[in-house]
Amino acid sequence: MEGTLSVVATPIGNLGDITLRAIETLRQADVIACEDTRVTAKLLQRFDIEKPLLIFHARSGRLATSRILALLAEGKRVALVTDAGTPGISDPGSALVREVRNTLGADARIEAIAGPSAVTAALSIAGVQTDEFVFLGFLPHKKGRQTLFKEIAESERTMVFYESPHRIEKALAVLAESLGDDRKVIVCRELTKLHESVIEGTAQEVMEHYQARQDQVRGEFVVIVAPA
Repeated sequence: MEGTLSVVATPIGNLGDITLRAIETLRQADVIACEDTRVTAKLLQRFDIEKPLLIFHARSGRLATSRILALLAEGKRVALVTDAGTPGISDPGSALVREVRNTLGADARIEAIAGPSAVTAALSIAGVQTDEFVFLGFLPHKKGRQTLFKEIAESERTMVFYESPHRIEKALAVLAESLGDDRKVIVCRELTKLHESVIEGTAQEVMEHYQARQDQVRGEFVVIVAPA
């Protein structure tokens, strides 16, 4: 019998957001595949869980994938987690799921242990149209970046992307140049954490907010651009 790959969503900040099912799944797993063992170890320690950890991230290469496939072939239960949020959303978890499906075929047992995700958390408190939206993940550093900003400016749908503290001000500057004053921009920072904040206004207004408050240019950002 093939094993089970459990795709487990973990908190994006507040550890209290983990689900009861996620805790039980982690307790039942034979191995936990994670991005950073230090981050996952803190989560497991909080809930008194001790399990072998296997590193799996964008740079772990084919060896990590092969080890997971071998464990599943042995009938093991493998829990896949990311440092924060839902695996497969803006991380390489989706590539692993595809590899498991391609290799094990109909025998693949893959289950979703649903839970926190920064994109849905941000949209839930943004107060913008959410019946349809486009999620762009992290924008590329260079190649294709301007093309995506052009797409954002021309879109009639709500657009959502992640940004780092190193590029948030540049991203807002580009939006300020390309969006009209009728387009609302909402920036959600450090969701579920102690310094959570939501700033909204025109791109120019939001940019000026962060220019005047450099102490807030840190942490994780979700940027939402409302349709015209």
